[in-house]
Amino acid sequence: MSPRTLVLGGARSGKSAHAEGLLTEATVTYVATARRYPDDPDWDARIALHVARRPSTWHTVEASAPADLPALLTATQYEDPPILVDDLSTWLVGVLDEAQAWEGDGAEAIARDVDHLVRSVATCRARLVLVTAEVGLGVIPSTRSGRLFRDHLGALNARVAEVCDEVTLLVAGIPLKLR
Repeated sequence: MSPRTLVLGGARSGKSAHAEGLLTEATVTYVATARRYPDDPDWDARIALHVARRPSTWHTVEASAPADLPALLTATQYEDPPILVDDLSTWLVGVLDEAQAWEGDGAEAIARDVDHLVRSVATCRARLVLVTAEVGLGVIPSTRSGRLFRDHLGALNARVAEVCDEVTLLVAGIPLKLR
């Protein structure tokens, strides 16, 4: 198996840039998990900054549906270019959206999607770098949706970290190697 690396960090910690810097190959498959929202120019500008920073030789795949990411990782071969997934927190938002977790339970659908993702990370044959937000170090959210997201992302991060060879936390732009 090729090494799997998880890069965690808070907002504006430098986690995406750090993850990008881990891959020096000319060709990389960049998996963008963020959904695009109509009439949200700020979100479009954030996505554009990420796109502009990537080398032109990198291939971008948009995996905005929850099933897209595990399917892509499961289909990899050893000779495939490295894969950078940015990021698991936006992937999870899609999972919570599709499970209608914001309005109700959806626990079974969320568990199924998370299990599928963790299995696909564990068996991915290409070099894999995953980016995710670390949300367990801050204030307890005051809303149900905030707590729901924080709790599910914390659990997802822990499960993915279990199957990764390397785990790095970015704090104030400084990488701290956890494993």
